[in-house]
Amino acid sequence: MALFGLFNKKKKESLDKGLEKTKESVFKKLSRAIVGKSKVDDEVLDNLEEVLISSDVGVDTTLRIIERIEERVQRDKYVGTDELNRVLKEEIVDLLKENNSTDYDALSLPEGHGPYVIMVVGVNGVGKTTTIGKLAHKFKDAGKSVVLGAADTFRAAAVDQLVIWAERVGVPIVKQGMGADPASVAFDTLSKAKAENADVVLIDTAGRLHNKINLMNELTKIKKVMQKVIPDAPHEILLVLDGSTGQNAYEQAKQFTLATEVNALAITKLDGTAKGGVVIGISDQFKIPVKYIGIGEKIDDLQVFNREEFVDSLFN
Repeated sequence: MALFGLFNKKKKESLDKGLEKTKESVFKKLSRAIVGKSKVDDEVLDNLEEVLISSDVGVDTTLRIIERIEERVQRDKYVGTDELNRVLKEEIVDLLKENNSTDYDALSLPEGHGPYVIMVVGVNGVGKTTTIGKLAHKFKDAGKSVVLGAADTFRAAAVDQLVIWAERVGVPIVKQGMGADPASVAFDTLSKAKAENADVVLIDTAGRLHNKINLMNELTKIKKVMQKVIPDAPHEILLVLDGSTGQNAYEQAKQFTLATEVNALAITKLDGTAKGGVVIGISDQFKIPVKYIGIGEKIDDLQVFNREEFVDSLFN
């Protein structure tokens, strides 16, 4: 299966570099899993199961991958260990295709929305505000006009940080004082964006998870107030997760999908961890498309997720 050809070479090199720690960890474990073996047998599959689980792919997703490879081995009668990487890549890419992880141009906005409203959610510390800044840069580079809304009013630092990003990227920001009503900020942001005929609105929200009921109520209130300005807003609820937290990211995804209707994911900080397998597991478990991945600190290190590029970088 030809996985590339047309992929941007520079982007791919950045992805390879960003996933280096995970790749190195996976390869060491895979090498041990197949040592002394020429074909993929039950022992190799048991070892492979251990490799995937320890790479934070998750138990359920790992079992699905192993099952697919078992079927492949039975169908093809003989699969050599030298073919294991190729077979792994093909089966994981197919799994991601089935799990709503569709490759598309995430920066190409659907027609007819007026401003396309993205509400960004996630706990403090996952890189939420940084992701918003980098996303604003991406949209602006794609020729879109962007307005930011600083609706995380519970932390002065969150507003200050978003202001810095707005200045750096060169896009307008709507903010109020610390402790202001987040829904009021969202209302003002959408009003400004609509009046100025902006293409994209990015709304930051508070990253608290200690009380699910409060979180749910707050996000619901923000949505209702936004709908007074733009009836079908928000068009996207983007959950930002820190890939380096491994299994904890699954738990956060679980809590936020219960609290609100998340329909897109951004997984950050993959360059500093050997837990990159979490992208595969979360995409599979929650059936929510991963739209963006963070693979470094530079402004261009937020990439639009492409499953084939990602899996190739992980297992090539």
